[in-house]
Amino acid sequence: MGSGKAEKPSKNPKKKRKPLAPNRAETKPKSKSKREKNRADLIESKSDNVKSQEVQAAPAAEQQFSFFVHQFQSANKVQLSSLELDSMKDTCIVELSQDMGQDVESLGNHMKAAFGPSWKESLCEKQLLEGKVDPGSPALLIISSSALRSIQLLKGFRSLTRDCHAVKLFSKHMKVEEQVSMLKNRVNIASGTPSRIKKLIDIEALGLSRLAVILLDIHPDVKGYSLLTLPQIRDEFWDLYKNYFHQRLLQGDTRLCLYGPLPSGTEFSGRKRKRGATED
Repeated sequence: MGSGKAEKPSKNPKKKRKPLAPNRAETKPKSKSKREKNRADLIESKSDNVKSQEVQAAPAAEQQFSFFVHQFQSANKVQLSSLELDSMKDTCIVELSQDMGQDVESLGNHMKAAFGPSWKESLCEKQLLEGKVDPGSPALLIISSSALRSIQLLKGFRSLTRDCHAVKLFSKHMKVEEQVSMLKNRVNIASGTPSRIKKLIDIEALGLSRLAVILLDIHPDVKGYSLLTLPQIRDEFWDLYKNYFHQRLLQGDTRLCLYGPLPSGTEFSGRKRKRGATED
């Protein structure tokens, strides 16, 4: 039997440990600042604008010609004679299909139509033909404002360049010596920037004997600049054009293709295609 005495509580009962730090309330994710939201909206808006321009059908050849002549005369402060205008007007512009947009995916089909029945021979064959196909002389030359855009445009020709690869003619990450070496073979399609293209023509590495179409990429970038409006690039292009291309257009040896929307305010008859429409 017990003594009947109640057990005394321990002198040092274990105390509950206090948390080292107060419980933190769950933090809500910070919402974007107004500045961040505005910036994101602006980028998205510009991106949508570029996409909508790419799915816009091509303006008629007459509007393209008027636009190009205006750009040439204003940039170079010259006035073309009526004789020059008449010799160029009906032959120098490639008429693009109104049933296709002007995006990268449609580019190959546009150029097939531009070259007509001989498109396969001109754009796909890989053999040099003495007296007919000179090395380093493309049938199609694409000129754009940047190396990145040059590469993007070449994606539209993947199905045409499996046997005879396209040549990249820009300075970013590419040495002149590399390009000279590539131009010793048959070249059907080349894409680059004005400065490097001119340099390769100057040193007689890039030939013009087969040049049938010059495609000018006039799509604006996210800042709104294009080949014909970005100051330094624009000046380099017109220097190239005056030295090597203008006479070819006058003689009817080469045609121009303006690929992209004409600036707002320029009237043209091309109709807009709905975004998301598929090609047949």
